[in-house]
Amino acid sequence: MFRIIARAHIKEGMEEEAIDAAKREQAVHELIEQGEIMTAGCFKWERNVYVYFESVDRQLEPEEILPRMASYLEDWPGQAASHKWIPMIDVFHFNEPASYEHWLRKEPVERRVGRVAHLKPEMAASYIYYHYQLQEERAFLGPKYEIIAMHENMLFGYQEFPAVVEEPVLPGKLSTAGTPPNWGDSRMDLHFQPWEDGHLYFKPVEQLFAYYSDSFKKRRENMN
Repeated sequence: MFRIIARAHIKEGMEEEAIDAAKREQAVHELIEQGEIMTAGCFKWERNVYVYFESVDRQLEPEEILPRMASYLEDWPGQAASHKWIPMIDVFHFNEPASYEHWLRKEPVERRVGRVAHLKPEMAASYIYYHYQLQEERAFLGPKYEIIAMHENMLFGYQEFPAVVEEPVLPGKLSTAGTPPNWGDSRMDLHFQPWEDGHLYFKPVEQLFAYYSDSFKKRRENMN
C-alpha cells in the first residue's frame, strides 16, 4: 500500500475548467475498478489543488489518475522535465498500512475532508521534530486514516469521519520518550501563521471528489 499526496496549481482564469475536468475524470474510476486504488480524494483551495490517494500494488503518479486536468495546471519549476504535480512530504500520521486487509475500512465513511494551514517558515523544523516523535514513540493514539503532508510551508491534511482510532500494527521507530506528556507544551500555537481572520491551525477546503471502492477485494478473492 502506498499513500500519495500531491499539490498542483491551476492556471489563472482556468479554475472552472480544472474543476470540471477533475469531477469528470474517468481514469480514477477505471483505476478503482481495476483494483489499483483503494481511496482517492481531490480538494481545492484558491488555485491550489490537492490529491490524496492510496494505491494498492504500485506507486501511482497523480498524472495517471487525473490526466484531464493537465492542460489547466501550471508547470512546477526546478526540474529538467516539466511536471504538473509536486509531491507533498508525509510529516505526520497516527497509523500506516500494514497490509491491504489492515487498511480496508470496516465501517462506512460519512465524510472525507481536506484541510490546509500555513506554518511559520522558521518553525517548520520544530513542527516536524515534535510530530515525528509523537508518531514514532506512539505517545498517544489518534485517527487511523489521518495524515498531514507538507510542501514549502503549506500543510495539507486528510481526514475521515467518523474517526477510527486503534493501536498501530507496525512498531514505532523510536524507543525514546521525548514527546511532552502534555501535548500543549509543544506550543503548536506558535508554529502556525494565523489566517486573515485570526484563526490558527487548519481550515477545511473544497472537495472536488472523494471515492472509495473494495472492488479490488473481489478481484483478489477471485485470484485465490
